[in-house]
Amino acid sequence: MILVVFRSRLHDEATAAYQEMAQRIAPLAAAMPGYLAHKAFTAADGERVTLVEYESEAALQAWARHPDHMEAKQAGRRSFFDSYRVQICKVLKDRGAVRPAETKTPERQRPGAFDLMLMLRQRRWQRG
Repeated sequence: MILVVFRSRLHDEATAAYQEMAQRIAPLAAAMPGYLAHKAFTAADGERVTLVEYESEAALQAWARHPDHMEAKQAGRRSFFDSYRVQICKVLKDRGAVRPAETKTPERQRPGAFDLMLMLRQRRWQRG
């Protein structure tokens, strides 16, 4: 898997034009063979970070050469960004877990470390 980390800062006056371009480009990217997912975040200081996952380098290269994406990159360099940085990473390991929905507990109801210690002591005391 290939992970692209795209960090950027927009010109203040470019926000509307950028969002219009992003809304046009995002569905095209998602339709590309080998595209897996993307998420975008904006930090409190205005920095934007977009994470994009591709199945392979070939899939990423195909998107990089897409005419609409090439146009969007040129517009970004010319008009949208005060700064940007692109990092292309090969994922060496990818693992995780998802708790089934029926077993999820709201955060405030989850026992903390102290609560767990008390429960263990109580079980030991009950066993004798």
